[in-house]
Amino acid sequence: MTQTINLTDKWDKTFLKSEKVTHKKVTFHNRYGITLAADMYTPKNAEEKLAAIAVCGPFGAVKEQASGLYAQTMAERGFLTIAFDPSFTGESGGEPRFMASPDINTEDFQAAVDFLSVQENVNPEKIGIIGICGWGGMALNAAALDTRIKAAVASTMYDMTRVNAKGYFDADDSEEKRYETKKALNAQRIADYKSGSYALGGGVADPLPKDAPFFVKDYYDYYKTERGYHKRSLNSNGGWNVTGCMSFINQPILQYSNEIRSAVLIIHGEKAHSCYFSRDAYADMIKDNKYANNKELLIIPDAVHTDLYDGGGKNAIPFDKLECFFKDNLN
Repeated sequence: MTQTINLTDKWDKTFLKSEKVTHKKVTFHNRYGITLAADMYTPKNAEEKLAAIAVCGPFGAVKEQASGLYAQTMAERGFLTIAFDPSFTGESGGEPRFMASPDINTEDFQAAVDFLSVQENVNPEKIGIIGICGWGGMALNAAALDTRIKAAVASTMYDMTRVNAKGYFDADDSEEKRYETKKALNAQRIADYKSGSYALGGGVADPLPKDAPFFVKDYYDYYKTERGYHKRSLNSNGGWNVTGCMSFINQPILQYSNEIRSAVLIIHGEKAHSCYFSRDAYADMIKDNKYANNKELLIIPDAVHTDLYDGGGKNAIPFDKLECFFKDNLN
């Protein structure tokens, strides 16, 4: 049974509303019965059945931020698009709140494909996905599982299973480090069970510490300022539950990425702290893959991680490339 959820009727995005597309709120459900909320963007005056794209991310963001910008812009370029909130976040359903799951969040992308496939104005043979940041990894995982996805883009991607299990730059990749992490998380489970609620891990640090590393400053500049703040965004506020990403340690994604037959475009900023995720994911994806010819890694010069959230004031998101990629591969 799906849930009833409340959707705002206000335009509360971090980007301006386009006059080139029509916008409406929609809902759909995944196979776990969780109702997902989305913004649908449709090109005005479209008459034929359209190619469609589902967009999600970044990890800890909501559809009113980067994913909505991508979705609206791609709709301006002729695609029917949805930007959706993942399970347990934003306007979507799922209890308890602020949890994440490698399985359920991959399923969220597949549920979006379910929904798009039955729309009267969508060609079900022409469906693609875009995942941003942590949902870039989920997008690749979905593409490895869902043969209906004809083209996938991962933008400024994180492999959330890798960073949770091994730390940034794999600095904590040892049995001892993982044991201490798991020990602390399991102690938190007891504390949460006793209290009857889940402790939040805290979003992006605020105020910003003077000695904060650059990537923390980069996130602060987006999530904690007028540029990207949103009241429903986890990263802008209290963050995920402390135990919210626990299962990522033990459930690595992308195990069969080198069996993806459909087209994949991975985009990352040259100066992003996270660029190694995309470089490694691309190398793993094309290794021994008989379908490597439709895979591409695009590095954006001088761009940092959040520049691919909203352009970073320098038009860093290669929307022309995205348009050509989807038109070429959703034909």
